[in-house]
Amino acid sequence: MRRQAPKDFLFGRRFLLSFSLISGDGWRMALKTSGVFWGEESRNIMVGSVHTGVISASRRKKRAALPLCLFATSLGMLLTAFVAPAPALDAPRTDARADSQPLPMFKDPRAALRAGLESYHAGDAATSIAALRYAAEGGEPLAKWKLGRMYAEGDGVVRDDAKAYEYFAQIVDHYADDEPDPRERSMAASAFVAVGVYLRDGVPGAKIKPDLDRAFDLFRYAATYFSNADAQYNLARMYLEGTGVKKNVRQAANWLELAARKGHPQAQAMLGRMMFTGEASGEPERARGLMFLTLARDAAGGASRDQWIADLHAEALNAASDADRSAAVTMLEGYLRERN
Repeated sequence: MRRQAPKDFLFGRRFLLSFSLISGDGWRMALKTSGVFWGEESRNIMVGSVHTGVISASRRKKRAALPLCLFATSLGMLLTAFVAPAPALDAPRTDARADSQPLPMFKDPRAALRAGLESYHAGDAATSIAALRYAAEGGEPLAKWKLGRMYAEGDGVVRDDAKAYEYFAQIVDHYADDEPDPRERSMAASAFVAVGVYLRDGVPGAKIKPDLDRAFDLFRYAATYFSNADAQYNLARMYLEGTGVKKNVRQAANWLELAARKGHPQAQAMLGRMMFTGEASGEPERARGLMFLTLARDAAGGASRDQWIADLHAEALNAASDADRSAAVTMLEGYLRERN
């Protein structure tokens, strides 16, 4: 099933990596003093020449012996070429972008994907990267996604947002019009969000400049088609801040609530604050706002990057009345019962 993506949605082949794999598909020999060429290396293999005695009894005998000499020499060269050791057809190759590690050979891209994930979980980053690149070049979306995550987080490799962007963009190109397998929806949605964030903020030091219009389209597409909570949260922020789109607090609150009900802690915190202060609907909903702030605080789990969530909760709790707190507890119990 094909779906029409938003305008200017596809990213095209300019993001495709020029990564290539060399397979053991044979070798070629030249009957010269340096004869075997293999991959990017050349080995000097002397095929030699067979020296034959030249009979010099007379000029006629010398002339008669010449064809025989040439024949013997040619035969010797051929025999030497056939018995000379040839490089193994399954000799390991190297890939400059895999940190000069030998590149394993795989039956197919799916086998490479499995090997790459196994190596990753075993802590073998070099083998994992080589295998995942093989699988990615063979068209495995999950391999592209995993490589994108590794480069985005500096997980086993030097962090490289430009490379991460390229891998995620390939997934966006792949799924912009084609419906993904149900098992791949979450992965595809996260790639759309990742590219959206890169286009919203740009990548310093790379030729990826902020493009707010396209970032908005990506967030909206992933928020509506995939119902992805991260996309809904980022879309809400753009509406709330008026970034790349006209500011619309009501739209922001609607998208935040969709993400909040999926358990997104940042969305719960922002929605809770807007409800508590009355920014969401024009009238304060202090108990309901405190409920969402409590959910957000518990979901954040004290992570340092989410300290702002704990601060918002503490601020609202101090400002709330006893009645607000009691009502919030009742709402929270009912909310949790519904979800269970």
